[in-house]
Amino acid sequence: MNTEVCVSGVGMIPFVKPSSEPSYQKMGEEAARLSLKDAGISYQDIQQVFVGYVYGDSTAGQATIYRLGMSGIPIINVNNNCSTGSTALFLARQAIQYGAAECVLALGFEQMNPGALGLIFDDRADPLENFVKSAESIEGKNDVPIALKLFGGAGVEHQKKYGTKDETFAKISQKARRHAKYNNRAIFRDEVSLEEVLESPRMHGVLTRLQCCPPTCGAAAAILVSENYAKKNGLKHDVRIVGQEMTTDSPSTFNGKTMIQIVGSDMTYRAAEKLYENTGIGPRDIDVVELHDCFTSNEIITYEALQLTNVGCAEQFITDEENTYGGEVVVNPSGGLLSKGHPLGATGLGQCAELVWQLRGEAGKRQVDNARIGLQHNLGLGGACVVTLFKKY
Repeated sequence: MNTEVCVSGVGMIPFVKPSSEPSYQKMGEEAARLSLKDAGISYQDIQQVFVGYVYGDSTAGQATIYRLGMSGIPIINVNNNCSTGSTALFLARQAIQYGAAECVLALGFEQMNPGALGLIFDDRADPLENFVKSAESIEGKNDVPIALKLFGGAGVEHQKKYGTKDETFAKISQKARRHAKYNNRAIFRDEVSLEEVLESPRMHGVLTRLQCCPPTCGAAAAILVSENYAKKNGLKHDVRIVGQEMTTDSPSTFNGKTMIQIVGSDMTYRAAEKLYENTGIGPRDIDVVELHDCFTSNEIITYEALQLTNVGCAEQFITDEENTYGGEVVVNPSGGLLSKGHPLGATGLGQCAELVWQLRGEAGKRQVDNARIGLQHNLGLGGACVVTLFKKY
């Protein structure tokens, strides 16, 4: 069932380094208020709320939303690793799609600490244990942090299979900074040269420091409504979610014994394939994409999994600049996770906000010309992938 759902309001605060963040409550409240203002409604109009965050106690959603008001409506806390924000969006859309509500708020925030991601609880089983074991069976044991180990290894595998050059991975970071230059909500806005990317400290495999997304704090939100509700209340309804698919891991994640599959390429491919089939919109119809570039290696892998280019052809796609302004599709005009930042719970809703601004023609100097169809891709190890199609009417 792919009933269209309207995005009537979006809000996003500037993403910042962990050392300069306000509290998650303040960030979440501000993003939510911005989305309500954009939609032209009050919190009292909201019928359900889905709040996404990864690092926080179980009712952080309520603690944040109560600052907007206490109307007694359902507030559901959501945690799905790095795909948390888009999972909240997925649930909000479902609530409208199946008639449980007509006006829903999806909010995501994260208050992070400096440094690489790691386990919070060391007194219980590691949910990524199978991912670690599978990676170690391929490249041996090491002390590299888990995300870096997996995505760095996937980059090495892509390089070995298809001859992808170190410079090609670095070009992804260069593009991200170039796009973020005009995004005042992005954490990194200074352009970098190819040499600067390649000469930054080597982290793991093909990845240097400037090819890894930074720990970030921030918040973003979206107001979803039914078409009838929008028309009845005079709300914006020209940007709609016309399709959305969510997948989790299948046996191929581990059975294939490839790092590219371990980091979720099959999840992405299955979600995208089903989305294209159900909507009748294909990868060549897409004008703008916000995808999960947590590392440069994942952007390259995702081009192929989303079928933006054929498998093994990502390097030529990048070399020909088909991934930027003037090319076939503009990828991450916001600067992506690499430059905009990656506050885990907010990322998916930040991607949603960027695509809505692009389709409305409100993106300023980073505006993609004549953008009418946008694709969002948000990935979480462990695992979940949400792929969403937006269309302007």
